[in-house]
Amino acid sequence: MLKQLFATHSISASPHVDAGTMPHDDLAGEPTLKRVLTARHLVTLGIGAVIGAGIFVITGQAAAEHAGPALVISFIVAAVACALAGLCYAEFAAMIPVSGSAYAYSYATLGEIVAWFIGWNLVLEYLFAVATVAAGWSGYFNECLSVLGQWFGMSLALPDYLASAPLKFVEGHHIVTTGTLLNLPAVIIVTALTVLCYIGITQSSFVNAVIVSIKLIVIFLFLIFAFRFINPANWHPFIPPEQGPGQFGTSGIFRAAVLVFFSYVGFDAVSTAAGEAKNPQRDMPIGILGSLFICTVLYIAMALTLTGIASYTKLGTPEPVATALSFYPQLTWLKAIVSFGALAGLSSVILVMLLGTSRIFFSMSKDGLLPKPMGFVHPKRRTPSVATVVSGLAAGVTAALFPVSILGELVSMGTLLAFTTVCIGVLILRYTRPELPRTFRVPGGMAGIWVVSVLGALICLYLFWQSFRANWPLMVGWTAIGMAIYFGYGHWHSKLRGAVDKA
Repeated sequence: MLKQLFATHSISASPHVDAGTMPHDDLAGEPTLKRVLTARHLVTLGIGAVIGAGIFVITGQAAAEHAGPALVISFIVAAVACALAGLCYAEFAAMIPVSGSAYAYSYATLGEIVAWFIGWNLVLEYLFAVATVAAGWSGYFNECLSVLGQWFGMSLALPDYLASAPLKFVEGHHIVTTGTLLNLPAVIIVTALTVLCYIGITQSSFVNAVIVSIKLIVIFLFLIFAFRFINPANWHPFIPPEQGPGQFGTSGIFRAAVLVFFSYVGFDAVSTAAGEAKNPQRDMPIGILGSLFICTVLYIAMALTLTGIASYTKLGTPEPVATALSFYPQLTWLKAIVSFGALAGLSSVILVMLLGTSRIFFSMSKDGLLPKPMGFVHPKRRTPSVATVVSGLAAGVTAALFPVSILGELVSMGTLLAFTTVCIGVLILRYTRPELPRTFRVPGGMAGIWVVSVLGALICLYLFWQSFRANWPLMVGWTAIGMAIYFGYGHWHSKLRGAVDKA
């Protein structure tokens, strides 16, 4: 039994991509995912996934409640933690260019039961991230309707019963009704982007590139026009005196680092597109590390500018960028543009997370752990069509019914567990399969891989524990549901189990 649970996938060289691949990637005449993505596409996918609520919301909360102007240091600390995991992801993605991300990497190194656990948590990360961001998108959408209504002298905003969740959490984990009907804008955006994902990866990456361009233009407009209003006095004291544990001072910097770490959640979604990359050995590391670097620079620039044009004490609002601009009447026009830019930013996050969810379902189905239809590839569209529809339905229903404020913590915990296993797995594979082609390696030789892997795993586990202590009932419940599905279906239909039994 243990032999079956911890059996690992064999990895063989694949001449068409010159790297290690899983056995199920040879589909013997079946339609396969289309390899059309270049390094540019992968970088924009990473930026699309990362730049969203983090840059428009979390910066203000972290500055006002924890770090003050020293938020810049917090972003650097969080970026270092992400970079450790990112280096491990880059080596894996170049070595095993398949769509399963951390799930596939765990299957190759730690065994089936661990791979299922990580795959189930990746579903948690991507699926609930879609629902969480869609709920935020709904709020910005209604705000934009209000702005348009003011321009045209009429009321365009949707009533609350059509624009907010009918369920909410109280006292942590109890669910009560709110009296509303459903969050209609959230359903609309998830449905529209699910249709786009179904149509094709080429169209999806093109739309994502357009959206990313829009939100980058908005960010640059803010940085350029707000720069002349920066008052250096707002940066003093740069590290406000400590007022309590995690409230300013050195402890506040690290508490804010934990908070803003979650702003980077999503760069790992780039690895789910490895099965659709033209030249994964070269382009996957560029996509993962390149998008992480660009997002870090933008986060730091935004943090410096925000705390420079307004006192950090006034930024603890749901819309810190708009709040900071409200102090300057001459920038009212920019405030409206920022709201529309935030809408675009959140749209790209939903799109990339939907892509990631469907690719995880697809990979798990190909291994027999989920029903066979989930692994179906549309012969014309060359997309995992059934998995895409299921992902969209699940995310749409969740976004329609829940405010998912607590589920956001679950998203973070699922992400951190995936990061941890990738950090450990890449070290294991250096010893178990040293002969596999590695066009990208974690720098520093064996000493470097030990430092990066161990330090990355420890940091991720530390951050996971901070969230787990507060939300362990939800995490344990989600894990129990996953294990019930695995032992009720996946274990008995596993293709690898059949091979192990024959052996």
